[in-house]
Amino acid sequence: MLRLCCFIGLMCSVKSDPAERCDSITRLSIYSAFVGTGLKVKQLLYTRQNPDCAEMLDSKASRYLNVTRRTTFIIHGYRPTGSPPIWLAELVRLLLAVEDMNIVVVDWNRGATTFVYHHASGKTKKVAEILKERIDQMLKDGASLDSIYMIGVSLGAHISGFVGQMYNGTLGRITGLDPAGPLFNGKPPEDRLDPTDAQFVDVIHSDTDALGFRETLGNIDFYPNGGLDQPGCPKTIFSGLQYFKCDHQRSVYLYLSSLKKNCNITAYPCNSYRDYRNGKCVSCGEGANRTLSCPLLGYYADKWKNYLTQKNPPETKAFFDTSDKEPFCMHHYFVDIITWNENMRKGSITVKLIDQAGNSTESKIDHEPTKFQKYHQVSLLARFDQELEKVAKISLEFSTGTLIGSNCKLKILRMRLRSIAQPEKPHLCRYDLVLTENTETDFQPIPCPRYGDVASGKL
Repeated sequence: MLRLCCFIGLMCSVKSDPAERCDSITRLSIYSAFVGTGLKVKQLLYTRQNPDCAEMLDSKASRYLNVTRRTTFIIHGYRPTGSPPIWLAELVRLLLAVEDMNIVVVDWNRGATTFVYHHASGKTKKVAEILKERIDQMLKDGASLDSIYMIGVSLGAHISGFVGQMYNGTLGRITGLDPAGPLFNGKPPEDRLDPTDAQFVDVIHSDTDALGFRETLGNIDFYPNGGLDQPGCPKTIFSGLQYFKCDHQRSVYLYLSSLKKNCNITAYPCNSYRDYRNGKCVSCGEGANRTLSCPLLGYYADKWKNYLTQKNPPETKAFFDTSDKEPFCMHHYFVDIITWNENMRKGSITVKLIDQAGNSTESKIDHEPTKFQKYHQVSLLARFDQELEKVAKISLEFSTGTLIGSNCKLKILRMRLRSIAQPEKPHLCRYDLVLTENTETDFQPIPCPRYGDVASGKL
């Protein structure tokens, strides 16, 4: 049998034994969740030589394992219904597309499948001990701890941490995808994932108010949309199971997006989500590293490793917003506004950008009221889900939150739109505008002067 495997820029043909058996992750039923399952761990190997036919690693010599390459362990979490993770096959495929590596899917579905959560969480350290045996054997065969990468989802993130502790933090990297919070929040470092568990630990927190872990756990902790409710996820329990798992799973889909390279999800190191939304954290690095590129979410987050290891402590939090669907990227701009009302105005601004073809993208800057004072510039952080090549029209709408009976006006002396990610992109300006509350005002912007107010921030 001839199998053709196609990767980006790579075509390979592999002859396989007609009798070769393809292993797959365990699939269980609701019945298994009711009665509970004893722990049994399978380790399924995928490589570019067997991308769609897993080899189960056991005591026999492997046909495909090459210990000179990076080895990535993927560890799933709690499986209350016994079904395999729906994202697993795509994660394997995308990882193999970006790098020639060994991928070991750690199947502990027998053990993770139960309606009693603490029965599953109680098995995590035993899973870690089994994985240590595998890594020990790989080290004997010539592998390096530097080349070991663990991606753990929910309970799997803490399993990764336990493995890292057994090697005193010398594993190459651990990525925690919304590490489990219940029964782990408030625990000491030895009982959960911790920044010292690998040479580099990056964590995505997407459900900190329910199933995820609240506090920082890594060298860099990413908080999409503040780590709370994720755009596009159900808001009420009437949506069924998705209401409970959508926010939690979003961390996985954000990581997958980073492998697809449709766009880079950029995050901004900051003390809080509020500071990020208020535009206080749009440059990255400190001191001589002030011009350092901001960290990228997901697979390429380790590009920040060298910078972080110079910090004391070598840890940071990073915040960003996403759209409600793939590729999730948002494009950040500053909207600088100077007003000339005699009295202060307090409210929110909605900004819409339109290109010549009629495509539009909108940003509501309404997380908290903005104070507009006479001749005082406010710089509002606008986040758009599209990057328009050329903006032909801009629409502004001002609101104080009063829906009817208000004719409040905001008199704008100057408005300026500037890209944060592409500072070289021409700034767009408009002068002498009057916004009537709850009414869209659109206009054609003009290029800002190249000198003067662009250079100094003044008129």
